[in-house]
Amino acid sequence: MIKGDAMNQKFKSGFVAVIGRSNVGKSTLLNTLIGEKIAIVSNKPQTTRNRIHCVLTREHYQIVFIDTPGIHRAKNKLSEYMVKTATSTLDEVDVIVLMLDIADGIGPGDRNILKMLQNVQTPIIVALNKADRLSPEELSKRIEEFKTEFNIDNYIAVSALLGTNLDQLESKILEHLDEGPKYYPDDMITDQPERVIIAELIREKALELLREEIPHGIGVEITSISEREEQQLIDIYATIYVEKKSHKGIVIGKRGQMLKQIGQRARRDIENLLGTKVYLELWVKVTEDWRNNIVALRNLGYDDRN
Repeated sequence: MIKGDAMNQKFKSGFVAVIGRSNVGKSTLLNTLIGEKIAIVSNKPQTTRNRIHCVLTREHYQIVFIDTPGIHRAKNKLSEYMVKTATSTLDEVDVIVLMLDIADGIGPGDRNILKMLQNVQTPIIVALNKADRLSPEELSKRIEEFKTEFNIDNYIAVSALLGTNLDQLESKILEHLDEGPKYYPDDMITDQPERVIIAELIREKALELLREEIPHGIGVEITSISEREEQQLIDIYATIYVEKKSHKGIVIGKRGQMLKQIGQRARRDIENLLGTKVYLELWVKVTEDWRNNIVALRNLGYDDRN
C-alpha cells in the first residue's frame, strides 16, 4: 500500500493491462495484489482465456487491472479469440504492465511482444517476475542483459508469488494515472460474475490433475446454481466439455476417481469464494472440436462480439 500526505492527495484512477507470454505469472500477480483468488493459476500455458477485470481500491486511488490471456501463436478459434482479447486492450488502457520471466530469461515469445509494443503509445512498465528464483548476483546480471538488449529503463524486478516489490510497482503505475472517479464500489474486487469464477475454479483443478494433451481441450459450463436456505447449502451443477471420447474416460478416471478429485479440490475453493457449504456435481460431455466451433465457444463465454 502506498502512503502519502492524505490532506493534499487527490483521488486517482485508471485502467492497467497486464500482458505477457503464457505462464509468466500475470494471474499470480493480480491475485497477490488484490488479496483474493480471482484469476486461476496453473503451470500449464494459456490458462487465462478471458479478459478479467480485477479492482484494487486504496484510500486515494483505484486501479482496475485487466488480466489478459497469454500472447501466443494461435492454433484454433479459441486461441485466436485469446490473442485478440489480449492485444485489443493495449490502446484502451492508461498503463501497460509487461511481465517477463527474469528467471527463465528473455525468449522468442517475449521478443515478439516487445516488437509488437514498439508502436504503442500507452506508457509501459516492465515487471521482471520470479526474481526470487535468482541470487542477487544472477538477478543483477539478468537485468543488465535485459537493459542492454531492449533499452528499456522503466522496469522493476518483482516476485508475484511472494509479493516482493509490488508496492513499488503500484507507485510506478500511479505516476501515470490522472485524477479520476471511483469506477467500482470499495468492496468490489472483480467484474466477473460468480458463475464465471466458479467455472474457472473447476477448470483450474482439471488443469492441475490432468495430462498435458487434455487441459487445453477442456471447457466448463455451470448449468445450475441454487440455494437450500434451510440448510445453508448451495447446489452447483457443472458440465466439463472435452473434444474426444477417449478424453472423457480420462477426465472421469478409474471408477470416477479423477472426476471426484477435481470436484473435491474445486469445492474447497468455491466454498472459500462463497463463504458457505457447497454441493458440487460434475458431468463430462464430449463436443468434438469445440475450440473451433464458434457457437460452442460463445456458449462457454468466449465471445469476441463483447
